[in-house]
Amino acid sequence: MLLAKIHSSIAAYKKWLTDTRHHPFVYKWESLQHFQANWNPDAADPVAMFDRCFQNSETRRLWQTEQWFPKKMMLEFWRYYPQTVRLMFDDLFTETREVEGRIGRFLFGCDELLRDYRRDHPLSPENNHYHDDYRMIALYLAFRYPESYAPYDFPAFQKAMAHFGARDIPQQNDLPRYFKVIRTLMTFLEKDGEIGSLMKKHLHPARHFQGKTLLLAEDFCRFVTT
Repeated sequence: MLLAKIHSSIAAYKKWLTDTRHHPFVYKWESLQHFQANWNPDAADPVAMFDRCFQNSETRRLWQTEQWFPKKMMLEFWRYYPQTVRLMFDDLFTETREVEGRIGRFLFGCDELLRDYRRDHPLSPENNHYHDDYRMIALYLAFRYPESYAPYDFPAFQKAMAHFGARDIPQQNDLPRYFKVIRTLMTFLEKDGEIGSLMKKHLHPARHFQGKTLLLAEDFCRFVTT
């Protein structure tokens, strides 16, 4: 990536944060707050716990669109196969293991659970668990460890890499590389010294997550691609 491109984009992002009256994507910070407050795999009712983890007063677009329902299917998996799902999340959230392997095993587990679900519910119309585009898996990681991971959108990642002048634009999903790029961009944003304060002006202290989060770097990438 070209440093000049990064620095000029940071300057433009700062101006946007300053001039914008209502940041249209702060709902991500709200949902992160919900997850941090509610995640507890030892809860007596894991289905209700998981449902509380993914809430928002403005939108459900992080886990539901017209033809994409990963939260709905994971709630079904928690309802019928809680022990297996618990083990899957335990593995996904074990930071001592390589993230690429954790992601692969989680996706494989979703495939197996969908196969079991369709066997046990032959009349169900569901034929997808909606995790194979990696968006929801990245969201789980971003909400569990906000200082290390960020939400993922592959087309946006491609556009951002092109904008920053990267020589090797990814042609297929590559979450580990995406996380590395996001962490690098976060380092530049933190070095600026002002962006964090500018962002906090858009966040309500009782409603939005206030700690360090790579949501800021992900928001920066969103900005440069639009």
